[in-house]
Amino acid sequence: MLGAFQISVTGDLANWSTGAPDAIPAVGGAMDLAIGARKVYVMTEHLTKKGESKLVNSCSYPVTGVGCVDRIYTDLAIIDVTDTGLAVRQIFADLSFDELQKLSGVHMRYEPLTQTGAV
Repeated sequence: MLGAFQISVTGDLANWSTGAPDAIPAVGGAMDLAIGARKVYVMTEHLTKKGESKLVNSCSYPVTGVGCVDRIYTDLAIIDVTDTGLAVRQIFADLSFDELQKLSGVHMRYEPLTQTGAV
């Protein structure tokens, strides 16, 4: 389980910064975890403090791991990274899928898990 600044639609993870004022100074152990783990789950707020989506087409922050994210847990939804893109499994907030899609700013599809499917 890792935090993130950004997650790309292909599962790239950016969770460190280059040292700008008030930024995290280095990668730390996140790169080892992102590449060495069998499954990588990200837990983060869906939007930045500026209201921008943390889900992006491609990361503008330095990438910690390429294609390593399997599932994203945000305060708005659970989203799986699949071979065919992002699949929304569950929406938590009082939002429609269309509203979540608009907030996210990236293409996603709605494929909720059934009651027997594990989240």
